Amino acid sequence: MTDLTWRPDSPDAAAELRPLLRAVAEVDGRPEVAADGPLPREFRGGEHLLATDGVELVGYAHLDTDGDSFGRQVAEVLVRPDARRRGVGSALVDAVIARAAEGTRFWAHGDHPGAARIAGSRGLSRVRELLTMRIDLAAAELPEPVWREGVRVRTFEPGRDEAAVVEVNKRAFDWHPEQGSLTVADVEATEAEPWFDPAGFFLAVAADDALLGFHWTKVHSGGVGAKGREGGRIGEVYVVGVDPGAQGGGLGKALTLAGLAHLRALGLGEVILYVESDNAPAVAVYSRLGFTRSAADVQYARAEAPSV
Repeated sequence: MTDLTWRPDSPDAAAELRPLLRAVAEVDGRPEVAADGPLPREFRGGEHLLATDGVELVGYAHLDTDGDSFGRQVAEVLVRPDARRRGVGSALVDAVIARAAEGTRFWAHGDHPGAARIAGSRGLSRVRELLTMRIDLAAAELPEPVWREGVRVRTFEPGRDEAAVVEVNKRAFDWHPEQGSLTVADVEATEAEPWFDPAGFFLAVAADDALLGFHWTKVHSGGVGAKGREGGRIGEVYVVGVDPGAQGGGLGKALTLAGLAHLRALGLGEVILYVESDNAPAVAVYSRLGFTRSAADVQYARAEAPSV
């Protein structure tokens, strides 16, 4: 029998949930969970649903009650690997459906067939697919970035560039469920993360220093859930954003190449990125550079009723 308990977010959540999250990451490769410190952002705030077998924690769901950029609540459901195929995932999903707002979206990381079965049996359909793409930097033949006339490249300066990045990001990602809601406070909070390095945050600016686009890179340290090379370290094309008014001249490609050159100089052999499967132009650019699809994460939700 599975016992389910809802709890509000609290400072004690990290210690209680970390062993389960790390057990899941050991098998699935995600989430990336540090040995100490705060939980990954997708598990902070909101509400926590704990599933126990009477003794041990065997499953967990997080409900983001604030929601994505469009106000839709988002749920993450995880089951400890040795407790799978016992109905724990189904029980968690049913409890979230009963509690969450209409239109809540459920993540299925790795696009597992079991998640698809649970979703389908509850009338949930695939509404989003997020691709993971990878490139072998050691083998890739990457061209030098080509910058159009008048463009200068510099790195991010904390305390100076946050507002400009947020403004360009807002215009570039007004369609995106997560990235479009980035705030100055979010950027400042990320600056406090152990992985943040302004030397890997590239800004393309005009002659008057107006921001045209940016490439924010990330280096994963190789903790549980980070599967890469070079002692477990792996690079990431974290965010590439180009102001809509500056698009069409190859700026996004040039910024991507600048970031990849930086990651290669750090000695990293592999780099990943995440991109929406229906963002055909971006997928095409990354594919031409040598990135290949390696995994997919899927969101499920009930189909929205047509407006009258």
